Amino acid sequence: MKNKILLPIFYLPPVSWFSIFLNEENEVALEQFENFPKQTYRNRAAIYGANGKLPLIIPIRHTGKREMKDIEISYSEDWQKLHWKSIKTAYQSTPYFEFYEDRLKSIYDEKISSLLEFNLKALEVIRKILKTEKDFQLTTKYIKHPEAADFRERFSAKSDSEYQMADYYQSFSDKYGFIKDLSILDLLCNIGPESVTYIKNIQLK
Repeated sequence: MKNKILLPIFYLPPVSWFSIFLNEENEVALEQFENFPKQTYRNRAAIYGANGKLPLIIPIRHTGKREMKDIEISYSEDWQKLHWKSIKTAYQSTPYFEFYEDRLKSIYDEKISSLLEFNLKALEVIRKILKTEKDFQLTTKYIKHPEAADFRERFSAKSDSEYQMADYYQSFSDKYGFIKDLSILDLLCNIGPESVTYIKNIQLK
C-alpha cells in the first residue's frame, strides 16, 4: 500500500521536494486550495549565482484572492526575461545546460496568468527532462488535518534544509562552497542524467 503524500505546488522546486515526489512508494496529491503563504517556494526558486545563493521571485498580482489556485502572476515587469537571463548566466558553463537549454527556456515562452498553471507547466518540463512518468493528483478541497502525510509546511525558503544530501560540483563552489537543496535546475545542469539516482539517495536528517 502506497503512502499518501500532500505536497505544495512550487516554482522549480528544491531538490528535496523531488525526493518526496519521485519516491515510488508515495502517492502524491498537490495542494491547490491552501491560502497562499508569502515568501515560500510557491513563487520563488533558489539558484547558484556568481555571488552565491540567488532567489528568483515571481511577482504576484494583489487581487484579494487568497487560494493558491486563484493567485495571478504580475507582468508589470519582464520578470521572465530576468529569470531566464539569471539562469543562463548561472548555468551556461555547467556540463549539461546546453542539453536542456531549449526545454528550460520553453518554461518562459508564454505569459500564463495563473501561478498554479505556470508552476505545473514548469513541473511538466522538469518531469520530461528527468524522464519520469511519476503521476500526481490535484487536491479537490482544502483539508486542514489531512490523513495524508502533510508536507505543505516542510520546505522553508528562509531556513536551512532539513535534508541530507551529498556534495556535487557546482560552478561557483570553488568560491562559496557547496550549497545544498537549491532548485532542481542546479542539480540537472550539474549532474544531468544522474539526477534521479541522486534524488533517490536523499534522506531526512
